[in-house]
Amino acid sequence: MTLEQIRIVLVEPAGALNVGSVARIMKNMGLSQLILVNPRCDRHSQEAKLMAVRGRDILANARVVNSLPEALQGCHRAIATTGVRRDLPISLEPPHHVLPWLLEENTASALIFGREDRGLSNEEMNYAQRFLGIPANAEYSSLNLAQAVTVCTYELYKASQNIEPLEPSHSVAMASLNELEGYYQNLEEILLKIGYLHPHTAKARMEKFRMLYNRAMLSSQEVALLRGILRQVNYHTDENI
Repeated sequence: MTLEQIRIVLVEPAGALNVGSVARIMKNMGLSQLILVNPRCDRHSQEAKLMAVRGRDILANARVVNSLPEALQGCHRAIATTGVRRDLPISLEPPHHVLPWLLEENTASALIFGREDRGLSNEEMNYAQRFLGIPANAEYSSLNLAQAVTVCTYELYKASQNIEPLEPSHSVAMASLNELEGYYQNLEEILLKIGYLHPHTAKARMEKFRMLYNRAMLSSQEVALLRGILRQVNYHTDENI
């Protein structure tokens, strides 16, 4: 896989200087796909352009979308970045360890960065399969958005230059994020129907299911198998109504 197929996704960036700096470092490291989710700043501003320098083409061609699922449309793999401890059962991996995973398959992948002031929400984290944390001094471990992107894109560039072929972690193709999202929606619908989920607690329960399945790194065939079970459950539920 080439670096051109990796999307750098910024969720609600607020600083034009940061967005311009991200475009510049992407140009330095051979990445070209910048996606801005509901940005709070103007990427066409003079500030952004000055910081982008020779990355102005990346800035100009950045795609603006309304939601994270829209930004991830067509991706098979996604890594979310975070610098804070969370009440989610996730393992944070350092950049050099987790980022080569995005290069293993010849498919679109995404590296997601959160807001400058509060990062990604728990709900947004659930759209990723793996999670990245940048080790830093415990006395002041919070990195600026552009700095975090710089560290990660440098590690991606190094991984892409590795002369040894990367060993895939799975012998079969992983399910795309679109396939997984379709399964999650189907699962929630069935679990509500049979009374396992209740409307007021469904969101919290489904977050746990998402974390479970994301850790499993399901293949397309496995997702199809699980959806087949849901179809049978739905059929027999309708028969007994």
